[in-house]
Amino acid sequence: MGKVLLIGAGGVGTVVAHKMAGLPDVFTEILLASRTKSKCDAIAAKIGNNRIQTAQVDADNVPELVALIKKFRPDIVVNVALPYQDLNIMDACLETGVAYLDTANYEPLDEAKYQYSWQWAYQDRFKEAGLTAILGCGFDPGVTSIYTAYAVKHHFDEIHYLDIVDCNGGDHGKAFATNFNPEINIREVTQKGKYWENNQWIETEPHEIHKPLNYPSIGAKESYVIYHEELESLVKNYPTLKRARFWMTFGQEYLTHLRVIQNIGMASIEPIMYEGKEIVPIQFLKAVLPNPGDLGDNYTGETSIGCRIKGVKDGIEKTYYVYNNCKHQDAFNETGTQGVSYTTGVPAMIGAMMYLKGIWKKPGVFNVEEFNPDPFMEQLNIHGLPWHELHNVDLEL
Repeated sequence: MGKVLLIGAGGVGTVVAHKMAGLPDVFTEILLASRTKSKCDAIAAKIGNNRIQTAQVDADNVPELVALIKKFRPDIVVNVALPYQDLNIMDACLETGVAYLDTANYEPLDEAKYQYSWQWAYQDRFKEAGLTAILGCGFDPGVTSIYTAYAVKHHFDEIHYLDIVDCNGGDHGKAFATNFNPEINIREVTQKGKYWENNQWIETEPHEIHKPLNYPSIGAKESYVIYHEELESLVKNYPTLKRARFWMTFGQEYLTHLRVIQNIGMASIEPIMYEGKEIVPIQFLKAVLPNPGDLGDNYTGETSIGCRIKGVKDGIEKTYYVYNNCKHQDAFNETGTQGVSYTTGVPAMIGAMMYLKGIWKKPGVFNVEEFNPDPFMEQLNIHGLPWHELHNVDLEL
């Protein structure tokens, strides 16, 4: 049906490659590329059957990207590289006339700030070129936004309160490790919190707002309000929202390590001189921390991510909770990765499928909630991320 260029060979890229390789009728040819070709080769060898081609590319180098795209001629580029590289890859897609999909919005390398304005600015260029760009097609952002669109379409006339809740109830046995790229993860969770209420953004100190929330099959976990990128597009696309927040669980040991890392300057993104060479502390820290892609073995427990929504239907107030639980060991047994990589990679594969089937295909730059959620929700059940609904329950929030 279509050719895909997949950029990024970390844990998420591993999952996407595995899932695409199992659907030859949809993904007829797959080229996996990253800065380190040996990582791509290892993934391809594990999948086998010559389903995955590999290549080296520097995603910071637009001419290199353009040359590779022109050589392979894919129908869509799936970007699971670093968020710093989103705009480079979008530029390359525009130059070569190819569709684009990512799982996380752009943030500049030299500033711990992520927002969609940089990518939304590409709207006119993608529309004029007749190309589709699909933004934020992981789990959060991604599935959580599709859950919201599904709720609006089927269960509400208006949504007023949205709480996205993300719990990792697993144990990887390490003293400290992050479940995805350490540099991105630490930048994300150490910035100030922010949520939407009464038509304005409310800023908080990091981890200032917290309370225990109960998660299906996991139980009570202390949960913290942080800022997360899908809130920006959701409050834009659903203006009836009176309040929208994002909650994530953190263990006390994790937070203690995080405070120490910040206090000693290892979370800094400002370059320093060390033995005559310029280094960035957080990038050095990334090099010494466990590789998130290697956490799957012996990782116990599960994740639980969903949307808790309150609104009105036929003039009556109602509540709705839609969620997925994913066991780390199940993810590892299937793809050799832990659950956080799995929950991000599967939706990226499904998003690419939606494009190749012509279901999510229109000129311009779009967040996932702007497409029809129904066919995507159907595929989640088929490909390892089944979802569950609870109606008129206590949302705790």
